[in-house]
Amino acid sequence: MFNKFYEEVKAFIKENYKFLLFLVFIIAFFYVELPYKVYRPGGMVVLDKRIEVENGYETSGELGMAYVSVVKGSLPFLVASYLIPNWDIVPNEEVLNENETWEETLKSDKISMKQSVDNAIISAYHLANKNINITKEEAHVTYIDEKANTDIKLFDIIISVEGEKITKLEELRKIVQAHQIGDKINLKVLRDDKELDTTASVYDTEDGPKIGVAITTTYEYDEEPKVEIKTKENESGPSGGLMMSLAIYNSLVEQDITHGKKIIGTGTIDNEGNVGEIGGVPYKLLGGEKKNCDIFLVPKGNLEEALKVKEENNLDIEVIGVNTLEEAINALNNV
Repeated sequence: MFNKFYEEVKAFIKENYKFLLFLVFIIAFFYVELPYKVYRPGGMVVLDKRIEVENGYETSGELGMAYVSVVKGSLPFLVASYLIPNWDIVPNEEVLNENETWEETLKSDKISMKQSVDNAIISAYHLANKNINITKEEAHVTYIDEKANTDIKLFDIIISVEGEKITKLEELRKIVQAHQIGDKINLKVLRDDKELDTTASVYDTEDGPKIGVAITTTYEYDEEPKVEIKTKENESGPSGGLMMSLAIYNSLVEQDITHGKKIIGTGTIDNEGNVGEIGGVPYKLLGGEKKNCDIFLVPKGNLEEALKVKEENNLDIEVIGVNTLEEAINALNNV
């Protein structure tokens, strides 16, 4: 019986081999992913639909986060990138963190987005002179260098270093830099809801002593009035911080900083309102132009790049560089 089945299968393949080869080619062409990503001009996440402040003020214009459109490196997208302007192929190793899987990088980016939301709320409430009380801080390990000599694991929560409670990267750096190369530092971490003792050795780098670990701080807080920010499962990363803080601030104060304009932007933010550089500026700016935005806000460190993209593509959008949340508010009020 098996021989009969085998002969039938062999005959079918022989009679239909051209179709089967074509089918394999189509599957490979559309579904096989190569070790690349394709970056394309993105779009705008309108924040007044995502951010709800209790008894908040209305917005006459729009404030939105710019984003980059990233697709997996299947052959159709790779071929299209050679034909369509501003579609670029990026190797996976330039997207992923060292020694991390794609899933781990996404989880790190999720934590970074949580920090971004927290910092946006804290900085906006402080600048608007509204009540906010931080009740908890957690230092998540979101990067471990391949040179690190440590038993710390990715996504551990650091409780203390050398017996000293720490919650911020600057605090960790200060302790590490007080040690000698080769010293072993003791850390207490929370892993899977269990407190563990771990160690990390200090080694030399161009930037001074390090243990090869980076942390991302998230917060819990009580705020008045209450605010709710809705995010989607496929959203991650810290680059929406500036625009979220502006949208929150605009709902907290009577004066409308949009003045009826459509404003898009990008940039990280810390809990003191300082704006940090980001990547993907060309794709975000082109996405803002595609959405007919009036103003593109960008960190000062990315301003030169943004202005170059505007000139090369003859874009009809005003580009403004800022270093702080307060600078961004002042710039919008003076446009």
